[in-house]
Amino acid sequence: MVGEDNVVIGEGVVVKPGVVLDASSGPIFINDGASIMANAMVLGPAYIGRSSLVKSGAKILEGTSIGDVCKIGGEVDETIFGDYSNKQHDGFLGHSYIGEWVNIGAGSNNSDLKNNYSAVRMWSAGTARETGRQFLGLIMGDHTKAGIGTLFNSGTVVGFNCNLYGSEMVQKFVPSFSWGHGSEMVEYQLEKAMLTAQVVMERRNIKFSDAHKSVFKKIHDFSARCVRNI
Repeated sequence: MVGEDNVVIGEGVVVKPGVVLDASSGPIFINDGASIMANAMVLGPAYIGRSSLVKSGAKILEGTSIGDVCKIGGEVDETIFGDYSNKQHDGFLGHSYIGEWVNIGAGSNNSDLKNNYSAVRMWSAGTARETGRQFLGLIMGDHTKAGIGTLFNSGTVVGFNCNLYGSEMVQKFVPSFSWGHGSEMVEYQLEKAMLTAQVVMERRNIKFSDAHKSVFKKIHDFSARCVRNI
């Protein structure tokens, strides 16, 4: 540990050999029941949630916050993960926000800086808008899944409950309930989407309730107003 006074470790935390916790630039908080596998690195400021797992060799860089019951590996920089989301394997994710119940496949990467170092534009309220930010990665909604080797450009917005795959760069705006790759997207059928969510949640002993169904249906109705393949 570097800067040990700035490291807070909860009850039942497991830290394996070879782990580096560097709190010299900000505090590190590891909540109850979390585990950090061998040879991982965590740079503060950083937060690791309850019962979450940081995989072997992971590089958790400053400004990262990992929610409860997540599994995170590879290189992660200034990124927020909601609860129950996984990015277990190698690949870079930076300056991004990842919702709950998300799974990002092995070898997936995002850009968070343009080649010309100009400010990143991001899709918002029907149009691409200037953000004024030089570093800005991916925003991904709850229950979205990305297959192995998925690529995301800087300033990409992916909606709720999408299923993305393939080696072609994902479009910079993907409406909720989209299924496909690159610019080839079709609607993810609501009943199939809810069935998948039910299976995923029950693996964590959480019931897919009527309240969840209502949220899915309302977001599906809203997403029907979005133009696909913009």
